[in-house]
Amino acid sequence: MEIKAGTLYIVGTPIGNLEDMTFRAIQVLKEVSAIAAEDTRHTGKLLQHFQIKTPQISYHDHNRLSRLPEMISRLQQGQAIALVTDAGMPGISDPGYELVKACAEEGVPVVPIPGPSAAITALSASGLPSDRFVFEGFLPAKGSERRTRLETLKPESRTLIFYEAPHRLQQTLQDFAATFGGDREIALGRELTKLHEEIWRGTMIEAIAYYSTREAHGEFTLVIMGAEPTELVLTEDALKAELQVLIGQGISRSQASRQLAQQTALPRRQLYQLALTIPEPTDNESDTQSSV
Repeated sequence: MEIKAGTLYIVGTPIGNLEDMTFRAIQVLKEVSAIAAEDTRHTGKLLQHFQIKTPQISYHDHNRLSRLPEMISRLQQGQAIALVTDAGMPGISDPGYELVKACAEEGVPVVPIPGPSAAITALSASGLPSDRFVFEGFLPAKGSERRTRLETLKPESRTLIFYEAPHRLQQTLQDFAATFGGDREIALGRELTKLHEEIWRGTMIEAIAYYSTREAHGEFTLVIMGAEPTELVLTEDALKAELQVLIGQGISRSQASRQLAQQTALPRRQLYQLALTIPEPTDNESDTQSSV
């Protein structure tokens, strides 16, 4: 392939096994003007292995605001830059998103060079439904923010994917069990593609017991079964009543339809059409609801 001037290349790199590096990724890293790396020391080992001598630029969460103007300027001057993360596809739970967004706003071409992703790798081997899923990345570290996020996800019927550090694994599993229930199925991927790769499957309670007697090592990817749709009386009157309650709480018809679709497994479009038949709450109704 021909490297184009003034282009940002989003280059996927191995999440553990260097043999997962693609020929295209190697070519791009060799021929661009510079490589923007999350950790230059970590990426340096990868470059050394493949005999790539392209200079690196440090670009990570702590310097992204000061680096962004410089990166855009370089690209606008005609340099081709490759963006890499420590492992996997850039822009997934790292500051690469902001650089890509800035390029899009400035009209700078962006070309993805696909590579491994821990989330998709774990999902593919989890044994849990993979036709519909939600990637949540890392949970907030603070208790109140974490609880709010988990409560929001409680009715989610799609398979859930999280990242977690080993020192927080046990607490996260406890939080999952408290929110989703101890019998919810979970698969834990650890050291994916590496020598000591492990994919553990079981219930939330079993996972807590398993890792209470073992020291957690390596970064974890957690894949959780989605919630069973809430059993509601699916008459049109019952559905309209549910929608009317949601709309009366101040959320839009679209949001109410989406929320009820998650609970009932009914098509959102069908519920939205039903929501359109519900009149706007009157001022008296709003006052009454807010005072209850």
